[in-house]
Amino acid sequence: MPFVTRQYVPSPTRRQVLRSAGLAAVATGAATLAFQPAQAADPMFAHGVASGDPYADSVVLWTRVNPSPEAAPGSGLGPAATVNWEVASDPDFSRIVSKGSVKTGPERDHTVKVVAGRLQPGTPYWYRFTFGRAVSAVGRTKTAPAAGAQVERLRFGVVSCANYQAGYFSSYRHLAQRGDLDAVLHLGDYLYEYAPGEYQARDVVVRPHDPAVEMTTLSHYRRRHAQYKTDPNMQALHSAAPFIVTWDDHEAANDAWSGGAENHTEGAEGLWAARRAAANQAYAEWMPVRYQPGGPLYRRLDFGSLASLSMLDLRSYRSEQAANGLDPAVDSPDRTITGDAQMDWLLGNLTSGGPQWKLVGNPVMIAPVRVPSTLSLAEVAGVQKLMGGTTIDGVPYNVDQWDGYEADRSRVIRHLRDQGVKDTVFLTGDIHSGWACDIPADPLTYPTTGDSVAAELVCTSVTSDNLDDIMNTPPRTSSLAVEAAIRTANPHVKYLDFDSHGYSVLDVTPAGVRMDWYVLADRTARASAATLSTSFRVGAGTGKAVPATGGAL
Repeated sequence: MPFVTRQYVPSPTRRQVLRSAGLAAVATGAATLAFQPAQAADPMFAHGVASGDPYADSVVLWTRVNPSPEAAPGSGLGPAATVNWEVASDPDFSRIVSKGSVKTGPERDHTVKVVAGRLQPGTPYWYRFTFGRAVSAVGRTKTAPAAGAQVERLRFGVVSCANYQAGYFSSYRHLAQRGDLDAVLHLGDYLYEYAPGEYQARDVVVRPHDPAVEMTTLSHYRRRHAQYKTDPNMQALHSAAPFIVTWDDHEAANDAWSGGAENHTEGAEGLWAARRAAANQAYAEWMPVRYQPGGPLYRRLDFGSLASLSMLDLRSYRSEQAANGLDPAVDSPDRTITGDAQMDWLLGNLTSGGPQWKLVGNPVMIAPVRVPSTLSLAEVAGVQKLMGGTTIDGVPYNVDQWDGYEADRSRVIRHLRDQGVKDTVFLTGDIHSGWACDIPADPLTYPTTGDSVAAELVCTSVTSDNLDDIMNTPPRTSSLAVEAAIRTANPHVKYLDFDSHGYSVLDVTPAGVRMDWYVLADRTARASAATLSTSFRVGAGTGKAVPATGGAL
């Protein structure tokens, strides 16, 4: 499904597009946006607009057009359509800098994805689409700084694990209101595969999935993507800043690996290869990402001299998960979570040359974690359900994360240690909880004589259940003892919140990287408030996470 662009006939008049966006009253070149729900000006563009993967000279633009009543998402029906797009340096589109047209049709679910090029580095732009007289919402995006350019600050929203059935996406609304983000990092589980009643908020379906079955076919995946992109808060955030995404498992099926998934039954649900191909095709169609089926999703983006960002794919190439933490396969050098090519690529990115900060978009935790045997049976059961663990007595508790692939993790840690690589920070999702961790060169000697080679900052879930939900207890009650026990058993774990839902904001400067965790008052409330919970900082050259004060203004 290649991107097809060409020059097109004159663009719509200014009258046709004024106030058509959810973004309104934006001063040219200003950093701040006046937020409104980003609703398309015409039902032809009911799924909003989005941008992603900002380079210094280009960005991906996305939308979906509905050219006829039968052309519903996942239907495979409807006529071919040619959609026009344009990019401007001002929100009124008086200065068009790039434009073109792209053909779409039922073969790609009438989605539109184009790489808009010939842009200036480190610059905000506005974009829109038209089909006949129909005009889309207006989106705002921003290119990355030029290679080697001195950059004083980057600011990213960081999110993961957004289950439509478990609540409302208030986290996206709060991030969209900020107006100061260079990009949004979505670290996986952008959507969930389950049918209504299979996974929700403390067993309450807040809003049911469409289609009302578990996703297994291309039509299912397309319809689910379409449903998520009708959420007004998701549309608002997509239209406010470019996304940089990777997948985890639920974009296809729970605990996926290269040859299958925990939540897939061969025969009853068809071949895994066919299901994964369907999931990947829908992802390529519906996400603003530089990915096409058959190619790699892992990729690197650079932001001047300040930071590189390596986005990992930890599902497509991994070996099957070990049976449990006592399985000898955990340590086997024949098993991998990255695959050989991706590992070589990652280690090449983690060198002392190039941009100062080596940020890694990491779908599952890399810091080692041991769960103590002092927990009660109820606490053990809750942690097992949350983390997908099997054995929890002083051994790896989650064989689905890097704990289950010791050889690959050791290779990364040895590389960082032996090459003297500084300023590496792993940014992680998946685990429905907030963490700040050092990554010890040797957990057995840390912190007495051991050193930390990097830090890991983990964002919590947008809506998906965490420990208090599983144990059916009030937030910040029963989980406190569990958190304290885990921190005691793992001195490199500096912060742990097993209960909160929300989002994070990441500030990157030459002096340090800081993450601020914001928590929702109630994920099941449409207008939930959010408050700053805590902040941790990784100082330049330290490789260690320490408490910080304040939050990104």
